[in-house]
Amino acid sequence: MPLDAKTIETLKAVSTATLTTVLLKKGLRNVWIRGTRPLKPGQPRIVGPAFTLRFVPAREDLATPASWGSPISTRAAIEAMPEGVVCVIDAMGVSDAGVFGDILCARMVKRGAAAMITDGVVRDAAGVLGTGLPVWCNGVAAPPSVAGLTFVGWQETIACGGVAVIPGDVIVVDDDGAVLIPQGLLDDVVAEAEEQERMEAWIMEQVDAGVPLPGLYPMNAETKARYEASKG
Repeated sequence: MPLDAKTIETLKAVSTATLTTVLLKKGLRNVWIRGTRPLKPGQPRIVGPAFTLRFVPAREDLATPASWGSPISTRAAIEAMPEGVVCVIDAMGVSDAGVFGDILCARMVKRGAAAMITDGVVRDAAGVLGTGLPVWCNGVAAPPSVAGLTFVGWQETIACGGVAVIPGDVIVVDDDGAVLIPQGLLDDVVAEAEEQERMEAWIMEQVDAGVPLPGLYPMNAETKARYEASKG
């Protein structure tokens, strides 16, 4: 399901660090997708619904160059991507076979994908960067995907970086990596994240003014009263 523009705008102003705090308060600890580092420093914060792809270990009769022309292929998956999605690829952390290279990433840009994240690696790094697609991954490697992986499907529940990702879950990714917001919690998280960012900005102002941390972070009753009064 596409995200509305207001939700995207709100979440683009909220760091993934803040989101992990908000989700922790709701009892969700395992939401930060491990091994997703920006391929290029300074990529913008991206928000979008997860479009999932899944690889399993390579099997010689299945993971062949001929498989790229199969109806079940990464190529077919890209053609099924709606505009604005964040492509989340379960590569099981395999680091010696690139899930995508420059041609596939270029096609994703044409399809309007917002970003790609994977716990695996990419190939053709210079070419991938040249496409302009924001990518978060666990490194680069020259060999193609079939050297170590078998592609088996898309838009199903996957495990990426140790996190369960269901198609349509919301992904927010920035310099600190990728965080998942479950679909059912989205409205509550958006509302609380705005307040968390506002509160932490006020706390930073107090720190800059020389206020000591005890009673400030976390707030005691007196500090909470001052904070509420500041909202005026």
